[in-house]
Amino acid sequence: MFQGNNIMGLVLAGGQSRRMGMDKGKLLYHDKPQREYLYDQMEPLCTRVFLSIRPEQQEDIPPGLNFILDENQYKGPFNGLLSAHHAFPEAAWLVVACDLPLVNQKVLKYLVDRRDRRALATAFATHKSKLPEPLAAIWEPHGLKTAESYMQSAKSSCPRKFLINEDTFLVFPEDDLWLANANEPEEYEQILSQLNSK
Repeated sequence: MFQGNNIMGLVLAGGQSRRMGMDKGKLLYHDKPQREYLYDQMEPLCTRVFLSIRPEQQEDIPPGLNFILDENQYKGPFNGLLSAHHAFPEAAWLVVACDLPLVNQKVLKYLVDRRDRRALATAFATHKSKLPEPLAAIWEPHGLKTAESYMQSAKSSCPRKFLINEDTFLVFPEDDLWLANANEPEEYEQILSQLNSK
């Protein structure tokens, strides 16, 4: 049973990374592959941490790292989210996509400290968009159960659209740059340059 503030960590690293042209989970921003960096940042805040990956990626995972294989029942990020939910149905999941290179332990703790367990999810939202970021969020077990029911008849597999229409508690960051996204080589170089200038 998962009780109290216990949270499992999930690094979403199973995407195809087509726009980037290489695996975003392997990009180096902090002297180690991004998926491993996020895994390390989550560990102090979570009871256990897992990488969410495609089956063909498992041979490439360093020893000692937990992972959950995508079951390929759903499209998009819900594939990883609901595969994790099936593995541990009673767990709440702190979820981060590997294309958010400025997320670190401070950012994650900021979210965890503001968690509302009554909501389906507690999600970051930038001041600019005011829209939930489903891949920088804490998904409650009842939220994932509701999401799975939603996916049975939904026309869209977009988790943001789901959260917009559900009971989602929004957390606004100190700086919108915390949620800077890198999906293309130009964005990777821009953020890398920003990090190296500090």
